[in-house]
Amino acid sequence: MKVAVLGSGNGALAVAFEWAKAGHEVSIFDFEEFPKNIDAINKTGGIYSEGELEGFQEICYAGHDISRVVTEAELIFAVGPAYSTEPFGRSCQPYVKPGQKYVVCPSSCAGSITFKNALGLDIKDESVIIAETSTLPYAVRIIDDAKIAVYNRLKGGYFLAALPAKYTQEIYAIVAPVFNTIQKAENVLKTTLQNANPVIHPAVSLLNAALIERTNGDFYFYEEGVTTAVGRLMKAIDEERIEIGNRLGVTVIPDPILGMEQGYQAEPTYDTGYSMAPGFKGIKAQPTLDYRYFNEDAGFGLVFLTDLAAQIGVETPAMDAVLKLVSIIMARNYKAEKARTMEKLKISKYSLEELKALL
Repeated sequence: MKVAVLGSGNGALAVAFEWAKAGHEVSIFDFEEFPKNIDAINKTGGIYSEGELEGFQEICYAGHDISRVVTEAELIFAVGPAYSTEPFGRSCQPYVKPGQKYVVCPSSCAGSITFKNALGLDIKDESVIIAETSTLPYAVRIIDDAKIAVYNRLKGGYFLAALPAKYTQEIYAIVAPVFNTIQKAENVLKTTLQNANPVIHPAVSLLNAALIERTNGDFYFYEEGVTTAVGRLMKAIDEERIEIGNRLGVTVIPDPILGMEQGYQAEPTYDTGYSMAPGFKGIKAQPTLDYRYFNEDAGFGLVFLTDLAAQIGVETPAMDAVLKLVSIIMARNYKAEKARTMEKLKISKYSLEELKALL
């Protein structure tokens, strides 16, 4: 099968490697402003991996010509942070055709809806199938030119859903032979809400802001950055996320429990569950506050969650407080920026029951 991977970051290279290892013809696209990893892959002819995925895999094409990557692809992965989803979709728009299959990996809060809008399609359009995953299938980092280290290939606890949900089985049948621990979710509300980054990253970063600035991130984000007090804040945010799910008829798994299913954590608690987690050991903090832990996970994630909550009548005082404080210390107004809101997603007009039926 011809597989396209949009993106050239940590997760994108891991997806490309694993699908090539499974015997598929893989091509990679990224924008011209991100040439480093593309150039490295071209020099080596492929991608090296160590850890839980090992070896070398050839890549058919790596470059900046999206028409060459997506036109004949039978499956297209959009792999990147939340702010990459819309640009990837817009780039695909001139080449969209009936029957194409896309997977936004990970969703990062309504990624499938964002991508569909960027393709210029109405949310009810069924000419193409767009699915999303709740998270990346790996903990992975680029460690050298065209070389990745996969520290954890998830043992479970991650989900796939299509938009609309009646197409989930069709996409699942395609991806499950490679992502063999992935599970079907009831709909994209589940995959979207099961994204825990907005629960973890803004809270830990906010309560360690001075240490990040003072040391340029020279400490262990989880082992040293998560204490009892930090855990209490994460728990409060997670409980609000779970309540949003309850209101929408979706069971959201508490993040420490999910972390155990994924192979990261050894105990289901919000403090030592993270600080002593085998899968988080050795992960350094970000070098600056101006980083995706705020810009993506608060600026997109918490903005999305609080806006969704307001639309369906769920109060989120902990999320609101973190979003406000993060905005103050970053001298930005993330809520006013509206990076990921119901209005921008074009679903603000739908009632609670309509949302459930639509997705």
